[in-house]
Amino acid sequence: MRAYSLNDVHATRKRKDSWWTVFLVDPVACRLTLAVANRTDVTPNGLTRLSLLLGLGSAVCFALGQVVAGAALFYVSFMVDCMDGKIARLKGTGTPFGLWLDYVGDRIRVVCCATGLAFGQYAASGDVSFVLLGAGVAVLDLFRYVNAPQMRRVREAVRENRAEQPQKDRAAAYRPPKPPSLRRRIGRLLIRHRVRTHLISGIEFHAAVFVVGPLLSAPAGPAVLIPVAAVAGSLLLLNEIVLIYRMWRFTRSTPFVPRPENTQRVPV
Repeated sequence: MRAYSLNDVHATRKRKDSWWTVFLVDPVACRLTLAVANRTDVTPNGLTRLSLLLGLGSAVCFALGQVVAGAALFYVSFMVDCMDGKIARLKGTGTPFGLWLDYVGDRIRVVCCATGLAFGQYAASGDVSFVLLGAGVAVLDLFRYVNAPQMRRVREAVRENRAEQPQKDRAAAYRPPKPPSLRRRIGRLLIRHRVRTHLISGIEFHAAVFVVGPLLSAPAGPAVLIPVAAVAGSLLLLNEIVLIYRMWRFTRSTPFVPRPENTQRVPV
């Protein structure tokens, strides 16, 4: 068995990731990945299944009102979920089924944890606001994961259409480069640290609802869960609106011409 180094593990990290993952998860996850890679034969799918089991354990803790234990298990579940991709890239043992399992497992974990958190707090207080909180978290998460691949498809279609334009049209659309704006300079600084330029993504949303909120609720009371989730959800929704607006601006830069094979024939 090959002995991997920490540099080998670092090479498997995503080029850009959420700031929660970069600063608060990867420092631990990379070292655990190194130990797992060098000392065990655990597969990426095995880690994905473990992550899902830990996530279900977190949901059970939330449902029983044990919010601190639920937050701790959710954090560990997410960390193990980060490790499966690193092991797959490190050993070259990833599979197409593993991609599906990782995607579906994430959705199951979030929906179960949202349900568990809502049930536990409603059972303890009788406040219907916690039911609305759980439903809102699940709906926002599902919307984000339905919206993201569709936006990706639109961008790919526009890029493909742009590549097929005549050379003279592309040359006519050329604009001389402008000095980088403050926003672009900040973006470059974040990218140098592997941090995505959109600072509120689904990962930070999950962290706020299932880790930060429950931990704060232990000393401050369960009522703090609602404003934490509301602020995080509002920021996530704002981020999605900004991404949709940027996609709309991107599509306007190149007129879309449907391919002949995608054009329906109209009967005469």
